Amino acid sequence: MRLLLACCLWLITFAVPAATIERVEPGNWWVGMQHNRVELLVHGNGIGTATPRLVHAGVSIAGVHRTDNPNYLFVTVQLAGDAAPGVFDIEFVEAGKVVATHPWRLDAREPGSAQRRGFDARDAIYLVTPDRFANGDPSNDSVAGMAEAADRADPNGRHGGDIAGIRKHLDYIAGMGFTQLWPMPLLENNQPRHSYHGYSITDLYRTDPRLGSNEDVRALSREAQARGVGLVMDVVLNHIGSHHWWMRDLPAKDWISNRATFTPTNHRRTSIQDPHAAPADRQAFTDGWFVDTMPDLNQRNPQLARYLIQNTLWWIEYAGLSGIREDTFGYADAGFLGDWAKAVLTEYPDFAMVGEEWSTNPAVVAHWQRGNRNASGHVPHMPAMMDFPVHVALRNALVQPEGWESGWIGLYEMLANDFLYPDPGALVVFAENHDTPRLLAHVDGDLALWKLGMACLATVRGTPQFYYGSEVLLRGPKQRNDGLLRADMPGGWTGDAVDAFGGNGLSTAQREARAYTRALFDWRKRTPLLHTGKLTHFAPVDGVYVYFRHAGPGSVMVALNKSGRPATLALDRFEAFLQGHGAREALTGKPVALGKALELPAKSATLLEIL
Repeated sequence: MRLLLACCLWLITFAVPAATIERVEPGNWWVGMQHNRVELLVHGNGIGTATPRLVHAGVSIAGVHRTDNPNYLFVTVQLAGDAAPGVFDIEFVEAGKVVATHPWRLDAREPGSAQRRGFDARDAIYLVTPDRFANGDPSNDSVAGMAEAADRADPNGRHGGDIAGIRKHLDYIAGMGFTQLWPMPLLENNQPRHSYHGYSITDLYRTDPRLGSNEDVRALSREAQARGVGLVMDVVLNHIGSHHWWMRDLPAKDWISNRATFTPTNHRRTSIQDPHAAPADRQAFTDGWFVDTMPDLNQRNPQLARYLIQNTLWWIEYAGLSGIREDTFGYADAGFLGDWAKAVLTEYPDFAMVGEEWSTNPAVVAHWQRGNRNASGHVPHMPAMMDFPVHVALRNALVQPEGWESGWIGLYEMLANDFLYPDPGALVVFAENHDTPRLLAHVDGDLALWKLGMACLATVRGTPQFYYGSEVLLRGPKQRNDGLLRADMPGGWTGDAVDAFGGNGLSTAQREARAYTRALFDWRKRTPLLHTGKLTHFAPVDGVYVYFRHAGPGSVMVALNKSGRPATLALDRFEAFLQGHGAREALTGKPVALGKALELPAKSATLLEIL
């Protein structure tokens, strides 16, 4: 009998094999956060049948969720306000036996973390494509285990730019007058080709090793802040890369839209607000895949929704971010987008976020901004949106002939639509970005028109975003070609004949453009009227568009003359701003007499401080 009992106990023990934990995400959290119920994604062979347990002061397990995949377990950890920081094990138990353990860490929070200030109209954002900006560490150009190696000769390949290169040139960025740095996504993109852009993420908690490490991101943030520059992270909530590790073993059958089968989106973004839209069209927009290499995430799955929210909070806290630019914003589930933004702002009330809604219709963009009262019932929480309507209107204005319905009037009337936005001053304005032909190409290389566009960008309402390399006239093709418009920054690679950073080898036009950019954004940085001053504009006349930024007795006057001829601007129309005041040139400080008229050079931006 004793022998039989011993055999039975041996069989029971043998029948409970040890499990292997492959991932626990997130791998740590912080004491004192508003988000104090953290749902851990646990992945390992057969782990879904185990029961988790832990022993640590102030930490308890509040819930366990299992899916239709036995290789996943979702464990909710409750953190008390006085929980003790430290490392401890989570044990996984089956039939009374510990089959696996995994360490987890609770950290102390940085002082003042919740009170961090995000970017706003006081700032100017410098957007870089990390792979194309500067190669600070050639040893990581190609990395074992990563599918795509470096090939600088291929416009669509990886060129070797990295975080080390950005860190090396932070003084340059700050010296140009920029106060925020927005790199395109830095996370792992282990795709077989076209992986350099960063939008096909294959691990949401890992920096791409060809760019650096997680610690390198944190160092970049610290070093940028020391120079008065905040770090803005490019976040992708709508999709992942087709080689994301989830795609080998989905956490649940409904984790990916359309049963994990490529079904393209219809891109009909108006269907979200359209009261007449067919539900099928609306679903095809949000649930369709952006492209076949970008599986669409189903944020209606509650575990996935929490995972994405926590991932954003984790990166803000870990990397000390000052803001987020959220990619393909309207393509994700609208309810989730509201929950996500609300969770971030609950944790960080003064944080900054801007969403990408690529529409030229200001009503569509306004739908997503915090404070908008939508007929659809959607309650938005996004503080800012990218101002694509003004972006397109500005570019059109620079190249169209002046007419009753063309030229500057398009920009004038687009800005008149600001009544649609709860906070137009919070919008991010731009003349170009990583997805558009560069402004210089758009104006056929006309430096004077380029300077007009940049002057408008720096002085109109909102937060300006500038794309790297434009200050030294990177041009690219007139028609969109991503690999070519995202060209290498001259001087970012050893052996480059031209150095944008040091100025060696620059042409006369490049030196002029770089000096103009620096003077323009340095002036903007120290001119509060351009941050918070009210915008009053006057209807364009004869190719001249005039507006003022003003508050109290002071103002800034902007006169944009697009004509190829000098213009005499009569000043009586602007008497309310000019009478009894003196003036000086904004960029040089040279006094300017305000008589009956002002002479405007051909194709010029006249920028005056009214005293």
